[in-house]
Amino acid sequence: MTAADRSAPPLLAARGLHFARNDDPVFGPLDFSVDAGEALLVQGGNGSGKTTLLRVLAGLLRADGGEVDIDGQRARASRRARAIAYMGHLPGFKADLSAMENLSFLCGLQGRRRNQLPINALAIVGLGGYEDALARQLSAGQKKRLSLARLWLSPAPLWLLDEPYANLDLEGIELVNRMIQAHLRSGGAALVTTHGAYAAPPVRTRMLEMVRQSNGAIA
Repeated sequence: MTAADRSAPPLLAARGLHFARNDDPVFGPLDFSVDAGEALLVQGGNGSGKTTLLRVLAGLLRADGGEVDIDGQRARASRRARAIAYMGHLPGFKADLSAMENLSFLCGLQGRRRNQLPINALAIVGLGGYEDALARQLSAGQKKRLSLARLWLSPAPLWLLDEPYANLDLEGIELVNRMIQAHLRSGGAALVTTHGAYAAPPVRTRMLEMVRQSNGAIA
């Protein structure tokens, strides 16, 4: 790590971040940061606020208080859109489009040439030969792989991955770990929610434990 690397601001930093639903605290206040080349594994049982935390960081929910910075600047909507790739529980693709059509559409939204990128992405996640299969016809594991292909196509440096190991066999779990490792080595960062069963420490990893208590979830 160079002196410039050490002086760079975290890719993501949260201070005093908290969220409540119907006046019932869900998590926080939380203080944490994630540097480029680092993964933060967010662990905790059901109801501890893991998914809600990622949705707040992605800008899908509004926090009740606290601050979030991306690369040293306040995380406004436009900055989040450029910097964050979010993979949640729900599929982020059109059920009645083919796997290839979904990825080509995504490339178009990103202003990228469509040529071989979607084909390469499908091959990398083990969906080679399924280019023309409708998304709704894929199995749960194949749909997760299609979501991983969308993730692979994203140029965003910060990945927010909510239970990325769900519905995957051992081969798929290893695929997720390889993708995270490659992303970190390229200078990206990742926040990954997990119950901890399958998370292999990728390069530089820290933990954030979410514990559900009577006054909310705290780290």
